[in-house]
This record gives sequence, structure tokens and C-alpha cells, in this order.
Amino acid sequence: MDKKNRILLVEDDPNFGSILKSYLELNDFDVMLKNDGKKGLSAFRSYPYDICILDVMMPEMDGFTLAREIRRLNGEIPVIFLTAKTLKEDVIEGFRTGADDYITKPFDSELLLYKIRAILKRTPREDDSQQNLFRIGKFTFNYPLRDLDHPDGSVHLSPKEAELLRLLCIAKGGVLLRKEALDKIWEADNYFTTRSMDVFIARLRKYFRSDPSIEIINIHGNGFRLTGLTDESAE
Repeated sequence: MDKKNRILLVEDDPNFGSILKSYLELNDFDVMLKNDGKKGLSAFRSYPYDICILDVMMPEMDGFTLAREIRRLNGEIPVIFLTAKTLKEDVIEGFRTGADDYITKPFDSELLLYKIRAILKRTPREDDSQQNLFRIGKFTFNYPLRDLDHPDGSVHLSPKEAELLRLLCIAKGGVLLRKEALDKIWEADNYFTTRSMDVFIARLRKYFRSDPSIEIINIHGNGFRLTGLTDESAE
């Protein structure tokens, strides 16, 4: 039996949110509902999702800001906005954040369902274990939880440490380009961000120093390469 697609639904109207959550669950989706932008971002950081459905006008953090933060963490995940804001400027702003669709309230729930399925169909879903859990020498890296586990103990990584380590892992022993890491994590490529990334690379090396099979090799003028990553994904 296939795993259910996971939806992060962020909606500050409790009645509407609850009804939509139930409707999507009846249609075989696994839905996490949060009622403000900050809680939505926290949920996204702690668990993998296949698509995000965001209200725009919310307390703590509006939907546009939340979408930008989500896309900073994962530039590929689909995002749909549900909102009462119908001005052309708002719609344009939604698509500028990288939205896959912008649906104005009120809307037909069945139409939303078909849009979600169409987006997910054209967005290949990769195995969660391959994308989020990695074996590196004697270590197990849980990206959603930001935990780096070793038989002798565990380290809880900072968000940037976890993002950088994941990029090294998904390079699968190839070179992670400096520019790619800087653009995705620091959103800027300059002297100061480069120095900051070097500090984070040094921290990761320190975590792995107990296992000589693991190295983060500096490819001069190009980037970094992680050794010790096994082909076997963590269970």
C-alpha cells in the first residue's frame, strides 16, 4: 500500500481549517493543520511534506513570508495559496514567491482536490528515507529532526548545519558547489557568507572526527565533497 501524500495546511480560521483538513483526509491525504505562520514554519522544519497549502492573511507570519521561508528550506516543494485577497497585485506577489497556484475564497473543494492531485502528479515524489535519512560512516543523519546520531551519542544540529549536511549528502559523494550552498542556504554569495559557510563546514568536520572514514574534502576553488556516505538508506 502506497504511503499517503502529506499536506501542510496553514489556515488561521479554525472552522474553515478543520473542515478542509477533514475533507482532504477523506480523500486519502495525511494533513497537518497549523493556525499561524510561525507554527507552520516550525511544522515544516520538523517533518517532511509533499505539498503546502497556505492562507495569506495570518497572525505571526503572513503566507507570503512563510512561503519564502519554506522555499528557502526546500526550493522544490509545491505551494498553493488559499486567500480572500483578489487584487491583481496580491496574485502577482503570490506567484513571485514561487506559488504553483493561487486560489481565491470561496472556492470549490473538488476543484482544489483536482489541482492538488495534478500538481503532485507532475512533482515526482522521492522516497522519504532516501531524501531525509542518511547513513554516514557510523552516523545516522535525520534531516527533518536535525539529529546526527552515533553509537556514542547524538548531536542536535542547527538549521544551517542540517541544511549544509543534507546538501553534501544528496550530492552522493560528488562535489557540492560553493555557490549552490551559498545561494540555497545563505541566499548570497559574498566574502562574509563564504566565511560563514567555512565556519559551518569546520563544525561538521568536528562532529565527524571520531570516524576516520568520513571526510569533508575541500575541492579548491569549487566546493566540498563528503566521503563515508553509504548507499544504504537508514531505516
